[in-house]
Amino acid sequence: MSNVSHSFSSKIRISYDHKKLESFPENHVRFYLKYSSFVFKALGKCSFQKFLSWMLRKESIEADTVKGVDVRVLPLRRGNGKTIAGKCDPAQGRIWIYPKTVNFCRIFKRKFGRETLLHYAGSRARAALIHELLHLKYIDDEQKVRELCQDYFGLFRRKQIGKTTFAQSICAMIFKAKSTEDKGSAEGKNSNTLESG
Repeated sequence: MSNVSHSFSSKIRISYDHKKLESFPENHVRFYLKYSSFVFKALGKCSFQKFLSWMLRKESIEADTVKGVDVRVLPLRRGNGKTIAGKCDPAQGRIWIYPKTVNFCRIFKRKFGRETLLHYAGSRARAALIHELLHLKYIDDEQKVRELCQDYFGLFRRKQIGKTTFAQSICAMIFKAKSTEDKGSAEGKNSNTLESG
């Protein structure tokens, strides 16, 4: 791993609000702690870190611009009830990555199986981080960020598992759901966020 990718991975941490977490049932707390740990590992993997370093160089985004990436333990919802995958504050250089809800994951697992859920959760978090990193450069250009995110994420997935039907279906789950939700929340948006699923 290069020094750039190592320094970037050291900025990723798991964070949560203790009081909020205590208000959840014990089985939900266990689920969210496992989910955040899985996402933390997925984002920190050497292959993904190298890809991010390459993407940042290609986009001329300084790695030092990123002050921190928080993998949040609990989900965040918009006013319309949809969950947010990621959020960015370009002025502070801070990024937050959020999980899907327990109920969503339970239904998803029943329908598609545990392995597909794991691929989805890891892919969703990686796509969210790519999206929010691009917002550091294209602060107010959501359309440009969305298009580049899909291109970059698709490139990463193809490098990892090839252009398979499975890889394409995971991408479709993330980006088609995000596109549908973005249309419904496009008006009045004043912060940089990625919604998916």
